[in-house]
Parts: sequence; structure tokens; C-alpha cells
Amino acid sequence: MPEKMRKVPPHVAKQEESGQVYYTVFWSPLRKAEKFDIVRHVPAMAGIFELYYMDENERIRRMCISRAWYGGLRSKLRHDTDPELVMDKNWREILNKYKCYYRYTLTNSMDDMLDVLHFFSKMYIPDQPVPQDSGRYQEIFLEEVSPDKVVTI
Repeated sequence: MPEKMRKVPPHVAKQEESGQVYYTVFWSPLRKAEKFDIVRHVPAMAGIFELYYMDENERIRRMCISRAWYGGLRSKLRHDTDPELVMDKNWREILNKYKCYYRYTLTNSMDDMLDVLHFFSKMYIPDQPVPQDSGRYQEIFLEEVSPDKVVTI
């Protein structure tokens, strides 16, 4: 990836055309999920994040993709990566057993968050109920840009 692309801040860009939308998700670099790192590097702003863990075979596995609105990404990530705060037993076991990582992107539009999460959910978990999109577009298209070359679609 060209050096210029590495310096693009995390954000969601979009182009609308004839009832369709084309999103480009610019991710932050993948970072180890440690509470002090999150406090230092993650803004208290609205956005979308992904959590990953490294399994026994050193393969990166997605734990979740989610959004943060009130309280921002910093607060949500801090909570979701702290085994002492997480209520779900399986989630806590993953946090205790494996090295975990996160990345995020920023957007101040709840409707854009809904569209992006809808798109990713259809791709990641097609056999599960998909969150509702914003209802503004007939079709949603998405491209990812990641400085780590971790592209999931």
C-alpha cells in the first residue's frame, strides 16, 4: 500500500448514485487490545470497531464487529476487552485465553453506521438475522482500506 494511504485517518466515506451507495471504510491500524493502549489511541467519538483474537494456530479470528455511539469508541472498546467487565462467559474466556486485537473507523452518522454494519453482517454471518440498514438506499456496496492489509470482504 502506498505510504500516502497509510496516513489516511480512520473514517467512512460514501458516494451516492441512483438509489445506491458506495462506502469506503478506512480502518485504523490493527492494535493489541490493552486497556492503556485503548485509552491512549482510541478517540471518544462515534464509530465502528472490530475485535479479533489470535488462535492456537496463530490465525486471526474475528470476535465481533460493533458500533459505538454514546460514550464513544474508547469507552466501548475498553469495556468489551476487559474480562473483569464482560458479562458473557464465552467472551470472557476468549479474552483471558488469547491475545486480542482491535481496529476502528470513525463516523458521526448513525444511518451510515447502520448501513455499514448491515453490509458486514450479511457477509460475515449470512445464516444469522441481519441488522436493519438505514432504509435510504436500494443497494449498498462497500470497500475496505486497511494499513495492515487486513481486508475481510
